[in-house]
Amino acid sequence: MTPSPAGLPSSATNQQQTSSAAGPSARRLSRPTQVIIVSSVMFSFIGYWRTAAVVLCDLASTAYYIGGIVEQAIGSAAPWFILAVMCFSYAVRSVYIESCTLFVRGGVYRVVREALGKFMAKLAVSSLMFDYILTGPISAVSGGQYIVGLVIEVVARWFKVEIDPDTRDLFKRLGSVVLATAVTVYFFRKNIIGIHESSEKALKIMIITTIMAVVMLSWCSVTLAVSGVAKDKNGVPNTIRLTPDLRPHFNPTTKEYEDPTGFLKHTSVAQELRELADKPWSDWLSWIGVFGILIAFGHSVLAMSGEETLAQVYREVESPKLQNFKKAAFIVFVYSLVLTGGISFLAVLLIPADVRMQDYSDNLIGGLAMNVVGPLWAKLLLNAFVVVVGALILSGAVNTAIIGSNGVLNRVAEDGVMPEWFLKPHPRYGTTYRILWLIFLLQLFTIWASFGDVLLLGEAYAFGVIWSFVFQAMSMVVLRFTDPRPREAKVPLNLRIGKYEVPIGLTIVLVLLLASAVCNLLTKEVATIGGLIFTAVFFTMFLISEHYHERKRRGKEHEHLEQFNEKRTETVTPASLGLNKPYRKLVAIRSPYNLFMLEKALAEADPETTDIVVMTAKLAPIGSDLAPEGQPDLDTYDQQLMTAVVERAEKAGKQVKPLIVPTNNPLHAVLTTARDIQANEVIMGASNRYTADEQLEQIAFYWISMHGGNPAPLTVRILSRERDMYLDLAGGNRIPKISERKARSVAELRAAGVGVNRVMLLHDGSPANSDLFQAVLTMLDPQVGLGVVPVAPSCSPGEGVGPLNGYAVVHHDEERARQLGRELQVITLPTPDGRAIVERASKDQYDLIILPLSDETPNNPLGALDERSHYIVRNAHCRVFLATHPVIPNEVVDRTPSST
Repeated sequence: MTPSPAGLPSSATNQQQTSSAAGPSARRLSRPTQVIIVSSVMFSFIGYWRTAAVVLCDLASTAYYIGGIVEQAIGSAAPWFILAVMCFSYAVRSVYIESCTLFVRGGVYRVVREALGKFMAKLAVSSLMFDYILTGPISAVSGGQYIVGLVIEVVARWFKVEIDPDTRDLFKRLGSVVLATAVTVYFFRKNIIGIHESSEKALKIMIITTIMAVVMLSWCSVTLAVSGVAKDKNGVPNTIRLTPDLRPHFNPTTKEYEDPTGFLKHTSVAQELRELADKPWSDWLSWIGVFGILIAFGHSVLAMSGEETLAQVYREVESPKLQNFKKAAFIVFVYSLVLTGGISFLAVLLIPADVRMQDYSDNLIGGLAMNVVGPLWAKLLLNAFVVVVGALILSGAVNTAIIGSNGVLNRVAEDGVMPEWFLKPHPRYGTTYRILWLIFLLQLFTIWASFGDVLLLGEAYAFGVIWSFVFQAMSMVVLRFTDPRPREAKVPLNLRIGKYEVPIGLTIVLVLLLASAVCNLLTKEVATIGGLIFTAVFFTMFLISEHYHERKRRGKEHEHLEQFNEKRTETVTPASLGLNKPYRKLVAIRSPYNLFMLEKALAEADPETTDIVVMTAKLAPIGSDLAPEGQPDLDTYDQQLMTAVVERAEKAGKQVKPLIVPTNNPLHAVLTTARDIQANEVIMGASNRYTADEQLEQIAFYWISMHGGNPAPLTVRILSRERDMYLDLAGGNRIPKISERKARSVAELRAAGVGVNRVMLLHDGSPANSDLFQAVLTMLDPQVGLGVVPVAPSCSPGEGVGPLNGYAVVHHDEERARQLGRELQVITLPTPDGRAIVERASKDQYDLIILPLSDETPNNPLGALDERSHYIVRNAHCRVFLATHPVIPNEVVDRTPSST
């Protein structure tokens, strides 16, 4: 091979300039050229167990306080409605899964914005932020009350000290506020470090919680089997009502009676609902009864808290993204159904009715621990264990709230509603620490303003939960009609009418959510007033901020660009990039609008065995200055390119290591980087200056030269949408594809895009070609598609399909395939020349073309190719098999001795 006319260039990593080489007017680089390592928290991903743990820390933590909140509103029927909400959460989960298949960075803001516009999106996210800002405080305060309540219980029982209720309540509130503050500070710090750190803590919390749940549910089941349901001091056994009791109930915390009908309490509707309390179930089957059931359901919807976080963490889920997300969502559903539903029923059955709400309204699991069978010391130990675990999982819910609200506000800032100043990454960890500071301060304010009133926080909290669900479901219904893109997952029950698909299942979910939200609006006074005020404040802030930035842009359309940290280094090594997997793949890119090679590399890479380094060569002619010292080297184009890389990486759920390499020769810089990181494969796009042959020749020359004639094994792939060309240098070093490693059958391998899935056969209608057709037909797996292109000589005018022109043979072979049940596509081209055949093979994505050779040229097939065959061999995007017929031997064949 010969070097290119340009000769051997200087690159970023080995550039040496001499004064004699430059003219007097040439300017030298103002400082040594360095490789820029780009980093961002957006390049990190987590598995489905960690994803489930993050969501469960909120969703499952409601088991500790939801029973008391709902029973305070609707009486001892609370477990049935909590169970109904947990079952309904499966449908809501399906809504979020479908939305995430459309938007990787999903959640209520993005979905509502696409469906209903920016105004409604800001309104939806304002109400959702009310949910998230309260999630942390209610969970942290509840956890704190469990710890303080345990201490008070131990002191009272061990030292036989009588603590009056007011003093007990003061100690619990003050202690819980202090502990909640400490927990919020801790998880704020963990989220500053990143989701890998915070999700690991969440997973450990859920492991401990699972142990507690098994112990608690088992012990309570034994108690129920041995002692039966609990009885009050008058010997009356506990019962679980089937219908809600919507009469006013005494709140032991506020020392007041609270009416669950809220704003309706002075209306005739509320009076009718109260009268239904002692009526049989059949009386509830009326319009007023159904309204009462919806009110009770609305009071219980808080048990679904945390579902929205599913959408916020979808971006962080690792490959295979959707499959892992579905696994995480199913784990969340089953876990919360068993734990939250089970605890709610057991609490009503095992804690005496006369002390349940009086002593344990905000600590039902603690009450369960003190009412199981066993000696006092065992109950105290169980209570201590339950309380410690409760404090942990409720503290984990603080982490979930921070992650969820951080995700929501990131989407708002990315859309230009909030200043991009908030998106500046942490200098060390790469997280959006300024948004985290905002969330942290708002949560601290809420903790101290509520001063530990769990029921107050819980009442207010329900507003954001239900309305975020409504906006999400409503938007998904709209998108079914306005966004016809295919979905990888859909909410079931869909009816196709013409070109539209009517989402019956989605509509049912929306109607139930909307009815519950309206009931909440009418009956939860604290939630409605607090939620509307908070939503209005946040909405106003968003409007003002967006208006200010629109004026600042002076009419220019907002374009979101990711914010990155930059690190300069003289040389790149596997250690400096943190490459520690067996294989290394280098992907060279140059345009944010042509990243097919990166998409292909991500699809094929096994994240367990392969590190992916993405580099772009930033053209810096000799003598040019880079950015002045103290200013970033990433310009707007670099940010656009790296933003596009982030989008591809997060869609695939696979981590990449981005590099920007200033150089005056991109190709040499790519190969130098491959050498420095000890890459196994290099993937790049086709050159827009050289032919593929010239490009491969240059690559081989550079690689051999930089190794002094003894090159290391390297596989170079030049990728385009039509072609995939390999150059194996020094024997090559191909990386196993994920589909190859995980496939358990040929069909799975083929389904993953490996091997041959479609075959094109040229058929000239001769008997020899018919024999070849039958050989191919019987050889191919029935799952492999077969297409036949008739290339028989044209018929004379009026000749028709006769027995001698070849078309009759093709037709006969087609009938034979149909008779055998073999699907066959006959491709009739107006002019079956080489160009038309190659274009059709590329368009229909055939993986193999079988080219039959004539009977006269079996000994020298390549030398006797006709014009059509020559064109196909030289221009086909896929492999071409040349099929020859058996050669007639020139020597005697039968050497069997004749008998004498």
